[in-house]
Amino acid sequence: MARDSSATKARLLDAAFSEFAAYGIAGARVDRIAEAAQANKRLIYVYYGNKEQLFDAVLQQALETGSESVPFDADDLPGYAGAVFDHLVERPSLMRLVLWKQLERPGNTETTAASYQGKIAAVRRAQQAGRIDAGMDAADVLTLVMAMSQAWFGAVGGPAADETGTAWAPGQLARHRVAVVESVRRIIAPPTE
Repeated sequence: MARDSSATKARLLDAAFSEFAAYGIAGARVDRIAEAAQANKRLIYVYYGNKEQLFDAVLQQALETGSESVPFDADDLPGYAGAVFDHLVERPSLMRLVLWKQLERPGNTETTAASYQGKIAAVRRAQQAGRIDAGMDAADVLTLVMAMSQAWFGAVGGPAADETGTAWAPGQLARHRVAVVESVRRIIAPPTE
């Protein structure tokens, strides 16, 4: 039975990810999620409580998957920024989900706060060691790195413009990736004497 409930939970989370990415929390429909997951609607409430808690579970899973797929390395922030960019190119719906979170449930979740605190501490250590410019607060550095990695995905006509992410040609994506990586390299470079 546990195996079946795990499979049902996984189907519900997958279906909810698609629904929330497309419609946000307010526009998402539990009936559509249950139908797409081939599950009883009641199970959503049993497993997750309500629609907002289901959204939080979907977001947490997406963030954890992203952290596993894109390992953080404070000593290679340009490489990290490029990897985040690549991750978002492969998963254009993820940025839509994050944007809905910002619109409908602003503020940090415990998951995002814990994840960012560890990364900020790693950036701070790299600054103290002289590998990253210490002229900006470590939290600002991380925020700018993430913003540059994600910037193209909020741009009009960007790769997240449609569900398939086909709005940009590969050459254009490659140029934008280079711009992201180079921009991060420049902002973190320790000053030369």
